[in-house]
Amino acid sequence: MSLKWLAVALLMALTTFVARATAQDMEEDWELSGLIGRTFISNQGIKGDGEVRFGKGLTFEVNYAARMLDRRFWSLYLEFPVAVNLDEDLNADSPQVPKQFRSYFVTPAARFHIFSNAAISPWVSLGGGLGHFSESSNLTNRGKTGTTTGVFQAGVGMDVKPFKNVGFRLETRDFWSGVPQLNVNTGKSRQHNIFVAGGIVLHF
Repeated sequence: MSLKWLAVALLMALTTFVARATAQDMEEDWELSGLIGRTFISNQGIKGDGEVRFGKGLTFEVNYAARMLDRRFWSLYLEFPVAVNLDEDLNADSPQVPKQFRSYFVTPAARFHIFSNAAISPWVSLGGGLGHFSESSNLTNRGKTGTTTGVFQAGVGMDVKPFKNVGFRLETRDFWSGVPQLNVNTGKSRQHNIFVAGGIVLHF
């Protein structure tokens, strides 16, 4: 699927989200969460010799969600997570590799909860959207410094709700994306960006 059609699909998902949420009974059907954590990316070997080593970038996620279905033991949410990794450091055996990059992932998704009305609720999430890498530029890296890619997202987590309108969340999401422009041949066209985080959830 081309990036053009991915962008169209993303816009359609957002439009559906807004239209559906607007029609909802507002009582406890919406949530807004903010999380902080780290992104883990496996090292990549350079064809011929050496490797690219990834750091553990400090990453933030903001997530807006609306409950679509609510049953006795489960519920289904449409969520709109946005994850931003502001500083993913790179160390490599080649001077052509950028020193760092930033990444941005926007992946509308369906999130399925069990025991959704209990104090502790496990969940899984599946979705997809777009990602963008903004690579650094320096004297030895004069290559492309901006890469947009399609992203598939899969996540698992657990919500703890000790209060009516305030809860907490632990989660792990895998943003399976294309690769940033490294200016060396690693033989990779996709990579796993594993985001591990915790934070607060507001229900309203």
